[in-house]
Amino acid sequence: MKYSQAKGGRIFVMRLEHGDIVHEEIECFAGRESIQAAALIIVGGADKGSRFVVGPEDGEESPIIPMECMLKSVHEISGTGTIFPDDKGNPKLHMHMACGRKEATMTGCVRRGVRVWHIMEVILFELTECEARRILDQGTGFALLEP
Repeated sequence: MKYSQAKGGRIFVMRLEHGDIVHEEIECFAGRESIQAAALIIVGGADKGSRFVVGPEDGEESPIIPMECMLKSVHEISGTGTIFPDDKGNPKLHMHMACGRKEATMTGCVRRGVRVWHIMEVILFELTECEARRILDQGTGFALLEP
């Protein structure tokens, strides 16, 4: 395990609106507000056509080949995520959502393009005095958190 310490900063209450792309809006907001690190929770609705990364094709394979899933209809969502800067200093969101409709649920990462259906509510907890960064790992192809 690797770790570091941070302090709590500002707290933002946000409403994403119909048609917004989740990761684009949140990363843009973080840039405007000079947020380098944060923890987030999110609830609301994801529109049909939203795309998620839903796991690797094979957990033993290298390089890792991600699988993608697209919502065929509107789903209720609940998610959590983090923001840390990439190697260029840009705030990058890593968020997973559980999406449900009737008795079916799908969970995945939002980085392929999740579109808001009417609203999503976000609470963003800024982390200050934080040196953590996302650094590209050549072996996995992931931007790994380096605390």
